[in-house]
Amino acid sequence: MRTVIKYLLLPFLISTSALTLHAQQDFLNITNYRVYYGWAHNYPQDWIILRRFENQGKDYFLMVNPQTLETKVNESSFYQAKPMTLAETRIFFKKTPYEKALNSVEKQSVAIQDAGIERGMPTETGISLTADLCPSHRPLDRRIFTTMIAEFQKVEKPAPIALSVSGMWMLQHKQDLEWLKQLRNNGDIRITWVNHSYTHRVSKNAPLKTNFLLEPGTDINYEVLATEQLMLKNGLVPSVFFRFPGLVSDQQLVYKITNFGLIPIGSDAWLAKGQQPQAGSIVLIHGNGNEPVGVADFIKLLQSKTKQIANKQWLLYDLRESVDEEFEGTN
Repeated sequence: MRTVIKYLLLPFLISTSALTLHAQQDFLNITNYRVYYGWAHNYPQDWIILRRFENQGKDYFLMVNPQTLETKVNESSFYQAKPMTLAETRIFFKKTPYEKALNSVEKQSVAIQDAGIERGMPTETGISLTADLCPSHRPLDRRIFTTMIAEFQKVEKPAPIALSVSGMWMLQHKQDLEWLKQLRNNGDIRITWVNHSYTHRVSKNAPLKTNFLLEPGTDINYEVLATEQLMLKNGLVPSVFFRFPGLVSDQQLVYKITNFGLIPIGSDAWLAKGQQPQAGSIVLIHGNGNEPVGVADFIKLLQSKTKQIANKQWLLYDLRESVDEEFEGTN
């Protein structure tokens, strides 16, 4: 049913999203950026406030729609708002897909690797594609995007993809980032921007329990909030998702991330590791030039599905839609 509705609404979504995209601004003078929870209302929609900040004398909220997992930034003066504690916010919105997703992640938080949501609805005839942009000296692997656009341009435009972006990658690859934004603005792709930490700390020798964001001395507030601010400065709207570098975490770290109001996203199909995608899989590849094998496997996957794609029998799913639908009917 979701797929039918999606295609009925597609022309409307494209036209309205184009307006939204061109209205996005770069917040170049952000001050007092902070975690801030609460309820915001602008008829007919209720939003959860996640962050608050100032820019050029105006006050802004970063908010999430708890039903659809869509995020947006807008001036606080446009909303009827009520500040809440994190606990109050989660209780107030406990029946929404957003809160159910947070609860699900916390229940699975013990695993040292791949904690987080690994797949969407298993009834979906397709996948949710995620590409990680870790710090790298290599350029963006643009084959991912050109192949995806070529395969889906007649049946699914814009084609959805979630990009897990690190702060250091954004700083080091400004031309690649502008190229991605141009694809977005042209309506070729629809991007969900996932927080992938700022520095993406990693050691070649340390065991997992003291590696990546588990490395002693890691400032998790900086890793999360500095990345969001850099996204905003580059005209990107941070999503409500977070991907752990290396997919490595522990229970304490998972709860730190959910306390930011973020939903950790894992994967049940890391292609470069030989994991095969199933219906509804959250597929992981690296788009930073460091994992050509995974990209080649993704291209082969698309080519093997050419007929199904043409008949709308195998699609790419927006990560927000996929996770939302997974938890929409749960108790």
